[in-house]
Amino acid sequence: MSAILYDGTAVLGRHLQRIRRAPALLILTQTMPITLLLFFGYVFGSAMAMPGADYRAFLVPGMLVATAANGIMTGMFAAAQDAHRGVMDRFRTLPMSRAAVPLGQAVADLLTTAAGLVPMVLVGLAMGWRIEGGLPSALGGFGLLLLFRFATTWLGILLGLASKSEEAAGQLGSATFMLPMLSNAYLPTAGMPGWVRTVAEWNPVSAVCTALRDLFGNAPVPHGASWPVAHPVAGTLMWCGVLLVVCVPLAVRRYARG
Repeated sequence: MSAILYDGTAVLGRHLQRIRRAPALLILTQTMPITLLLFFGYVFGSAMAMPGADYRAFLVPGMLVATAANGIMTGMFAAAQDAHRGVMDRFRTLPMSRAAVPLGQAVADLLTTAAGLVPMVLVGLAMGWRIEGGLPSALGGFGLLLLFRFATTWLGILLGLASKSEEAAGQLGSATFMLPMLSNAYLPTAGMPGWVRTVAEWNPVSAVCTALRDLFGNAPVPHGASWPVAHPVAGTLMWCGVLLVVCVPLAVRRYARG
């Protein structure tokens, strides 16, 4: 365990140095979610009427979760880049833990995401969104959000290591933008057709969005929803657990095999 922590910290430092040396990419990844939040909030929000709820208060938690789901794309692209440029081949020649390399990448992404939440939350507050629940519930909501980002990053790392090229990883990563679209991140699922609503409510993004809205006090848990949305905290923990239990060992094994 000490070897994993020591080696993982070294890999973490490498990824943070990479981020520091590419400020343009960091600025782009941090400002894009804010741009989308403003676009949806003021362009679509002016035309949206939700009974008993303000659309912007509904939107901000959904946008936070949609940003967390992008861990699939960032994890996939970074892992594919290192794998296909020979960086991971060099790591394999070193006397270091095999789990440390993907772990360092996942933790670096988590820290970057946590820092990126601050400006996004501030913009949401400026738009009129408020955390109506207590401090423990709010901290629990942000904890679930970061756990979901960590889990999706491991899925991205696994897919990136399995990709045939950087280009293939980039194309597949771009397709992950559709994941929040088929969920309740931007719109309630109540008005969707029957089978579409079922698919959307079993989307992990919907469970996390509902959990955050409930913990932040922005919107109640909808009645008659599928199990992950009807029990959003448990549903979020279930999906995160499944992703981590499946993806972590597979990603480590894939990295070790080369």
